[in-house]
Amino acid sequence: VQLQASGGGLVQTGGSRRLSCAASGRGFSTYVMGWFRHAPGKEREFVAAISFRGRGTYYADSVKGRFTISRDNAANTVYLQMNSLKPEDTDVYYCAAAPTNRVVTRPSEYVYWGQGTLVTVSS
Repeated sequence: VQLQASGGGLVQTGGSRRLSCAASGRGFSTYVMGWFRHAPGKEREFVAAISFRGRGTYYADSVKGRFTISRDNAANTVYLQMNSLKPEDTDVYYCAAAPTNRVVTRPSEYVYWGQGTLVTVSS
């Protein structure tokens, strides 16, 4: 599975942004999908994950209530809707796929990674 993330850019504090991650290859609907963020000098941070059918989601406390993860298996795409953005959300965001049937949050559980997309929240 190859993943292509997009949608990053500059947004003002309090604004919204939607990230997309398009998958190519077979088996997208069988993978748990996750979003992580990682800036130079910082540890990779889990943001959100969604089960392969989209019925289960899990969020980091830092984004709960502001971010929403969703997926469209027919379109092989996972989304991250980010609302009420804060300057501390500034980061490079990565999508990833895990071959498991349970929602997982550790980066080591994810096998496929897309390239990052930079989100910058101005204060």
